[in-house]
Amino acid sequence: MTAPASASAPTPTSALLRHFADLRDGTHGDHARDRADKEELFRAAVELLDPHARRVLAEFDADLLRGTGEIAATGVRRSSDGGLHAAWTLGWPEQRAANLQPITLHAFYGAGFHHPHLRGGTVGDWPLNVFTADQAAAEVPTLRAIASADLHNLVFQRDFRIIPAITRA
Repeated sequence: MTAPASASAPTPTSALLRHFADLRDGTHGDHARDRADKEELFRAAVELLDPHARRVLAEFDADLLRGTGEIAATGVRRSSDGGLHAAWTLGWPEQRAANLQPITLHAFYGAGFHHPHLRGGTVGDWPLNVFTADQAAAEVPTLRAIASADLHNLVFQRDFRIIPAITRA
């Protein structure tokens, strides 16, 4: 069973519904059950997100850092726990002088995770369920705000059954 579909463009809550449906159904992206297939979807999601993550960081650089920032991206890498991760960062002179971490958008698929997530450098886990270019574009507001994190964490503290849209027809 898949998450409820919408006739309009995907919204940030669409990503949450895909995320919670994955937990309910034991899949990722409607079909992936094994780690290799899920890693393939993660690599594709990172590729789809890349231009949007760079655009968001460029907006912050232009609007807040007066163009002094430097954007970097790692691409997909294997993490020490055996999972996968990718990061986009925005660093600038004042941040480095204060010995602070750069603004970070981090996609990760931990070795023991059911599916991947997004997080910020100082913000907790964020669901990452992107399979099309339109879905990746719909995540831009999510990348800008990083508000459904609270709901995700509440589900993490209990389980998907606290979400009526997933448990009620």
